[in-house]
Amino acid sequence: MGEEAKKVEGGVKRALKELVYGMAIHDMVRYALKTRMYLEHLFMLITLGDMLGIPLLPPYYSLRLLPYAVPNIATWKRRLFRERDFTDALY
Repeated sequence: MGEEAKKVEGGVKRALKELVYGMAIHDMVRYALKTRMYLEHLFMLITLGDMLGIPLLPPYYSLRLLPYAVPNIATWKRRLFRERDFTDALY
């Protein structure tokens, strides 16, 4: 086989692989990522709810979990306080 024939064969395999992925598991992957996002929101709310005036955990446990939550605080607050539209539920 020539060099170009191998490239074409590889491109066809890749396209077929992406087609099967899109038809079979793309929705499951999106659902899993969305579920992970909601669980991360819940974790941040439970551990750092004091920032919003919602004390859910005793401060001792919140402080123990703080090193794991610090990198996500800014984006979490931005997502939590952003204005929402009814079209957000569609995506």
